[in-house]
Amino acid sequence: MDLTVSFPGGKKVDAEIGGFVVRTDQPVSQGGEGSSPSPFVYCLAAMGTCAGIYVLSYLQARDLPTEGVRLVQRHHADPQSGKLTKISLKILLPPEIPEKHFKPIIRSAEKCAVKKLIEERPDFDMAIEVAGS
Repeated sequence: MDLTVSFPGGKKVDAEIGGFVVRTDQPVSQGGEGSSPSPFVYCLAAMGTCAGIYVLSYLQARDLPTEGVRLVQRHHADPQSGKLTKISLKILLPPEIPEKHFKPIIRSAEKCAVKKLIEERPDFDMAIEVAGS
């Protein structure tokens, strides 16, 4: 599946994929309008929502309650470089979910395809092609 990036103006950068348009912008502090999340914020959100769909699927497959279930993702950065060094994910469950499900729920969240993509470090290949040639 191809993704096409376009530049609608200012610091906005949009990505079209699978019939959807993902709109991004930079914060005002970085010259944008702050009208949409930045690409990096979407990257972090992809991590949490991906883990979330695995947790949700686990719960639904076992007819366990999903109301009140939340995931809280924390980002830890090196104070000197600002580089992201760790992502912590806490799964908040309602008390009616038996403890016997806790480890399997964590294992299901660990199946997140976004997490695996980051862990496996894909190769990147960038090239320039002049339009119309």
